Amino acid sequence: MTSPVSATVGAGRDGAATARHVARWLTLAATPTFAIMAALTAMTGGGPADLLCAAGQGSLLGGMVPMYVLMSAFHSAAWLRLIAERRGGG
Repeated sequence: MTSPVSATVGAGRDGAATARHVARWLTLAATPTFAIMAALTAMTGGGPADLLCAAGQGSLLGGMVPMYVLMSAFHSAAWLRLIAERRGGG
C-alpha cells in the first residue's frame, strides 16, 4: 500500500509551482490596485472614510489618498524585480 504522500509527490511539485506562479501575479496586482484606489479616492473626495484615517490632522500623511499612494510604493518591489529581469539584470 502506498502512502498518500508518496502517491502525490509529483502533483505536489506542480502544485507548488502553480502556487508560486499565482503568488507572483498577485504581488504584481497590488501596486496598480492601490494606485487606482488612490486615484478614485482623490476624485471622489474621500468621504467618511477619510475622516476615520485623518487621525494626524495637519500631517501630509493623513487621509486615504496618501495611504494608498504609500501602499502602492511599498508594493512596487515586484514590478521593479520584473523590470530588472526583463532587462537582463536578474
